Amino acid sequence: MIKKYKLTDVCPGCSRKLESAIKNIDGVNDARISIMSEQLLLDFENNAFDDIIKEVEKLCKRIEPDCMLVIE
Repeated sequence: MIKKYKLTDVCPGCSRKLESAIKNIDGVNDARISIMSEQLLLDFENNAFDDIIKEVEKLCKRIEPDCMLVIE
């Protein structure tokens, strides 16, 4: 499943670190962060959605404390 999320207040350097860390989460097939559109494109396995989103939120706060992940 592929979903888009709004991702705000992340600098280019931190976005690369965050993207790499998200890709290493179990159940994530791919992740792309676009600074220009402030989006996270997340490709993940359906059965692990809740755990993946919780882990992505933790990574956002750890790598870039000002970063906000908006789940629509």
